[in-house]
Amino acid sequence: MLEAIKPDNLRSQYEMGRLLAHMSKDVGGAYARWLGNVIKHPTAPLKTSAGFAADWLGISRDVMRRLAGEEVEAPKLNGDRRFSSAAWQEKLPYSLMRQSYGSYVKALSRLIEDTPGLDEEDRRKVRFYTAQFLDALAPANFPLANPDVLEATVETKGRNVVGGLQNLWQDLDLSHGRLSISMSDLGAFEVGKNIACTPGEVVYRNELIELIQYTPTTKQVAKRPLLIIPPWLNKYYVLDMQPHNSFVRWAVEQGQTVFLISWRNPDEDAPDKSFDDYLTEGPLAALEAIEEITGEAEVNALGYCLGGILLACAISWLTAKGRQPIKSGTYLTTLIDYTDVGDVKVFVDEKLVKRLEKVGRRKGYIPGDNVAWGFRMLRAPDLIWSFIINHYLLGKPRMPFDLLFWNEDATNMPLTAHTFFMRNMYMHNRLREPGGIELAGEPIDMANVDVPSYVLSTRDDHIAPWKTTYEATQLFGGNTKFVLGNSGHIAGVINPPTKTKYGYRTAKDNPPDAEDWLESSKEHPGSWWPDWIRWVNRYSGGRVKARTPGSKDYPPIEPAPGHYVRQTLRDKRDI
Repeated sequence: MLEAIKPDNLRSQYEMGRLLAHMSKDVGGAYARWLGNVIKHPTAPLKTSAGFAADWLGISRDVMRRLAGEEVEAPKLNGDRRFSSAAWQEKLPYSLMRQSYGSYVKALSRLIEDTPGLDEEDRRKVRFYTAQFLDALAPANFPLANPDVLEATVETKGRNVVGGLQNLWQDLDLSHGRLSISMSDLGAFEVGKNIACTPGEVVYRNELIELIQYTPTTKQVAKRPLLIIPPWLNKYYVLDMQPHNSFVRWAVEQGQTVFLISWRNPDEDAPDKSFDDYLTEGPLAALEAIEEITGEAEVNALGYCLGGILLACAISWLTAKGRQPIKSGTYLTTLIDYTDVGDVKVFVDEKLVKRLEKVGRRKGYIPGDNVAWGFRMLRAPDLIWSFIINHYLLGKPRMPFDLLFWNEDATNMPLTAHTFFMRNMYMHNRLREPGGIELAGEPIDMANVDVPSYVLSTRDDHIAPWKTTYEATQLFGGNTKFVLGNSGHIAGVINPPTKTKYGYRTAKDNPPDAEDWLESSKEHPGSWWPDWIRWVNRYSGGRVKARTPGSKDYPPIEPAPGHYVRQTLRDKRDI
């Protein structure tokens, strides 16, 4: 607890308070401008009021019919899982509360959208923060209004209340005066033991990366190795979860020689690195090591999210140098164009980035738990309120869920590289412009990405909206296959062939408009992984004898998953 009063921490907390104050002032200004436009254009609230009255007449009619003994099915509330219990549908008082709440949400949302004279940035902020407020007011969040909580209290004779208080106490971070809502049983998984446990060796290390080469499980492998570039915002093992849903293990079993970059988690001992450094010490350094280890000058490469941006930049940079060692590129939920990035945009503007720089300048990095909370707000009903209900009101124990464990294993942000990314991509959309950014002395042009590309997006992605990721098909210079998976940013990607829950869509051509692509696309059941392996095998260069990790000049340093991935924010009590 004394860590919180160290001078460094007090200054960091002061700067974080200034950042939050700026955000509050900025949001308050957006609301003031919205209300000013509502007053100037009274037809908008009148129209909203008429719709709200019509909805209430419908609700009242349904109530009267139910009181008369008729069966009336209440409409669904936008798939909000907090209202999935049958009691919200079948019991009149709870059904009335649910529908009333839904009518308020609908009316206020309609008013925000229909108010004229509001610029899109202000409208996005008002829409987003109003949704946060409405999510917090949902009747399911209150014990006396939630039928599941009341039923559990009776059945357990109040033990759920005791369990909920215990869960709440465990999540309280008294050192920093905040609540850290746990989503998963953090003791159920251990990196390198039952998660991130595909056999392999760290064969190269620099200040920024560890390069892991995985142990083959087939007698022959693709001649060209596969380099995987994960995002630096998260731990790499999202691609190497448990054995049954590990993309890395599956790729190895398909006869790929898999090399994977494990990014260092920035801390007070790590030098501040630029975006140039992330390119040169990341994929470019990995390519050199792979050639030295395997003797192969050509590879196939895969980038996930921010890793896909680095992959595209690496190919463009190498092409400008007259080289093309990467023969195919796979991009998983990767934004190349930033015209429409969804609600993430509410967290990005110049004033906020400058404040964020002040927060991180003293340490050389941006504390990752604050960034992680912003991403949770993008899906507050699922990633915040559902856990408050289950853990604190219902007193349920935390479930061992690997993807949620990974989601809580946040990383810090590299200060210089990340603010460069936010300004040049999110704020000014320069990546799509030929020569819009320069890296390591070369202007970057997406038209130089003229190798075959496999672009995977997911339909419900709240971080990389699929219609925006589709723009890569129009920017890349080579032949591009676009694939649209179901579900979201993570579940749509980590979708092994053993699961048939989510399908995917493909089409023969990539017309300029994403809606035209969707209309011409064909639905396929099951995982996209087999479709991808068939595609990437076209660029494998034939088959060779399986390779053991490392070489004479690059002996194994330590077993996978290595050292960098093991450093967690939970080990750093002063952030």
